[in-house]
Order: sequence, then structure tokens, then C-alpha cells
Amino acid sequence: MTARHAGPDLRQRALVPVLVFLGTVVAVISSLGAPLVPTIADVDHVSLSDAQWSLTITLLVGSVATPVMGRLGDGPHRRRVVLGAITVVLVGSVLAALPLGFGFLVAGRGLQGVGLGLVPLAIATARDALSPEQSRPAVALLSITTVAGVGLGYPLTGLITEAMGIHAGFWFGAIISGLALLAAALVVPQAGGRKKQSLDAPGAVLLAVGLASLLLALSEGEVWGWTSARVLGLVVFALALLAAWSVHELRTAHPLVDLRTLRNRSVLTANVAGLIAGVAMYMLMSMVTRFVQTPSAAGYGFGTSVLVTGLVLLPFSAASVASSKLVPLLTRRTSTAMVLPIGCAVSLLSMVLFLFARGQLWELFVIMGVAGLGVGCTFAVMPGLIVNAVPAHETGSAISFNQVLRTIGYTTGSVLSAVVLEAHTAPGRLLPANSGYQTAAWLGCAIWVVTAFVAIVLPRRSAQRPVTPSTVDEELLMDESIADAETAEDSVTRVAGRSGR
Repeated sequence: MTARHAGPDLRQRALVPVLVFLGTVVAVISSLGAPLVPTIADVDHVSLSDAQWSLTITLLVGSVATPVMGRLGDGPHRRRVVLGAITVVLVGSVLAALPLGFGFLVAGRGLQGVGLGLVPLAIATARDALSPEQSRPAVALLSITTVAGVGLGYPLTGLITEAMGIHAGFWFGAIISGLALLAAALVVPQAGGRKKQSLDAPGAVLLAVGLASLLLALSEGEVWGWTSARVLGLVVFALALLAAWSVHELRTAHPLVDLRTLRNRSVLTANVAGLIAGVAMYMLMSMVTRFVQTPSAAGYGFGTSVLVTGLVLLPFSAASVASSKLVPLLTRRTSTAMVLPIGCAVSLLSMVLFLFARGQLWELFVIMGVAGLGVGCTFAVMPGLIVNAVPAHETGSAISFNQVLRTIGYTTGSVLSAVVLEAHTAPGRLLPANSGYQTAAWLGCAIWVVTAFVAIVLPRRSAQRPVTPSTVDEELLMDESIADAETAEDSVTRVAGRSGR
């Protein structure tokens, strides 16, 4: 008997809080490196560019591990994959916390990156173990934890580091990882009734090397030079490998990621919007954290500490979580298809506010609150679009691919803001002109407009498909995979209604 049909015992009631805790732990730990980069460089006597690897390595490992874990988690061993990944994160946290030197810290941060693949598995678990009425809000909240946890991790890191030193921040990561492992061991159920999934090893290698090369080029471009042979060579190499991977995935019988699901407009919308929205989101976060720490002698900025900088991001986390309560209301008042562009519009507003109202520190608190509300609405509906459009046995893989695209977007957004600001830094100066932030913000506005356009156009093209027996059968199978209690007649009626809208 699956958890869906079991009685409402304590384990069942604790499932959603534990899954949300897992997602929050992953997001907090993944963000630990960002505010500590200058401190790591000072303590371990390395350059800032080398210290940046404490953040870069986590993203690189996470981008590689996420799709592999998603495919493995779609089989009968999801619980083992979840517990194994948390154990690796715990080991990495301890390794990073021990005063063994910079090399061990980077290795530990790399192991922590494995945790980035846990959120898609948590979403797949919620879909399988909960009723449709329970799983929809749970999936939305789990999606938000990936962005809300970042805003929570920054102030926690700053507070712990200022009070107890740099290694205390990583010990904090080890403690919450241990708690997450214990909670998951007690609560996360087995994935019953699943066939063993074959791992597409060639596809995994192609995707891993391709993504690692692309993210490495994006992360190191500012140091190596954007027109250097190393950066251009890595980008060409990465694109060639990713193209070969796409061809391989379409031809193999058991792909790592079923790219055929992109034919469904809902899946395509979620993936394209997730990639572009990730760029815009991290552009604003990167600009705000850099802006508030800039000494006021530069003519702008507030010269804040790491702790205060983190506190500026707290409204982002709080508003992101609050948006999970707002999304169901917006869905009832409008439609699911409209929530995504509404979220983009609110996010656009936050970027406009940064353009014209950043002269006072309190204004940045407001800006980040508005940004959290918009990003929360945007990311809350993306997993739902995917979950409703793919078979249950493809949930982990499909959500993992969306997560990888978000990671690429985050890295691109951070790099893009740095490139724009660097272009507005006069020769011989360390700080960019205030006009650099204006230019970057205008670019961010344009990106949010493009995201909203994608969110409006792609679903409408899907809605214009004529109703045919094949499309009814296709959507009926998808609906039956997430709503066992519905009858075939009700499903066909709903499909026809959707196609007619």
C-alpha cells in the first residue's frame, strides 16, 4: 500500500515539512560560499579569483549530479538516492568545516553540490505520496525553497561568521545536514511499484562535461578574459557536446532526460521561462549585494557588512514563501497560465524600483521584498506545469532538467551583471560608476519582459491545438497519472474544455 492510500499517521503528516526542510537546507548550504569569498581569500591566503571556487565548484557539481539523481530517483531506489545524497552533503560540510586548508574546503564544497539534486526528488516524492489536492501546494512550496533559502543563507552566514569565525558557518551546514538526514530517514517513503530505470551513462557523461565546461567558462570569463582562447574554446567545446547530447537523447531508448517532453508546450514554457527568469533574478541579487557593500565614498552605496547585506535579502526569502499562499488565490481569480506572467510583471516592477529608488537603504529592503514576491509566483507554478504534463515515472528527470536550466540561468545572471559593471569601471579604478547599475537594471527589465512574453505566447499556442483523438488520448494519460480517482469520462471532458479555451 502506498503512502497515498495509508492512514493519516504522523509519518504522513510530517512528509511535507521534512521535504521542505530538505529543500531549505540545500539552498542554504549552496549559498554559504557566496558571502564568505573575501573572508576565505583572507584566511586561506589565496586570491579572490581562487576563493571564488568555493562557490563555483558547488554549482558545477550540482549541475552534473542533478540530472543523474533525477533519473535514478525515478526508479524504485529513490529513498536510497535521497539518503545517499544527504550523506554526501553531510560529509562535504564536515570536510569544509575542518581547518585543513583551502583544497579540502573546495573539495567539501564540491560534495555539498550533490545536494542540489535533492529538490527534484522531493517534488517527485510529493507527487507520488500525496493526493493531487495535497501535492499541488507542496510542489509549489518546494520549488520556492530553492530561491528562498538563498536569501536565508546570506544573513545566517554573516551572523555566524562575525560571531564565531569562518569555519563555524560550515559547521552550521554540517549540523542542519545531519538533522535533514535523520528526518529523511524517518519520513521519506519508498517509491513503490516502480521499475528499475536504466542509467544512460553516455548521455550522463556528455551532459556532465558539456555543462561543466559551459559553467566553467561563465564563472572564469571575467578572470581569464571573455575573448581569451580558453573561454572561447570552452564555450565552443561545451556547445558541441550539448548538441551531441541532444541528438543522443532523442535516439536512445532510455534517455537521461526525455527531450521529447519539450514538445508539450507546458514543459517547454516552464523550461524556457526558468532559464531566462534565473538570469534576471540573479542579476538583481548580484547587483543589490554588491551595491549595498560599496563604500559611500564612491558616490553611492552604503558600505554595509556581510551581516547587513544578508539582512537586505531577508525580505526576498519572506516574500517568496508568502507567495506560495498567494498563488492559489491568483489561480482561482485568473488561471494557472496567467500566474507566470503576473509573477514576471511583479519582478519587472522590482527591477524598475532599483532603477529609480535605491538612494536609501530601506528602499532596497522594499525592492527585495517585491522581487521575492514576483520570483516566488514565477517559480511556484513551473514545477506544476511540468508535473501535470509528464508521466509519473518521468517526474524526477523532468524537474531535474528544469533545475539544471535554472542553475545555468543563475550563473549567467551573476556573470552578466559583473560584465556590465566591469564595462562601466574606469581604468585604474576598482569600483564601477553608478551608471553601470543603471545599464544593468535596464537590461534586467528587458529580460523580464522577454520572460513574460514567453510565458504568454507559448501556452496560447498550445491552447490553439485542435482536439483530435490522439491529443485527447495523450493528455488523458497524463491526467490519469496524477489523479487516480478521476474517471476517464471526466478527464476527456476536461481535456476538451482546455483545448477549446
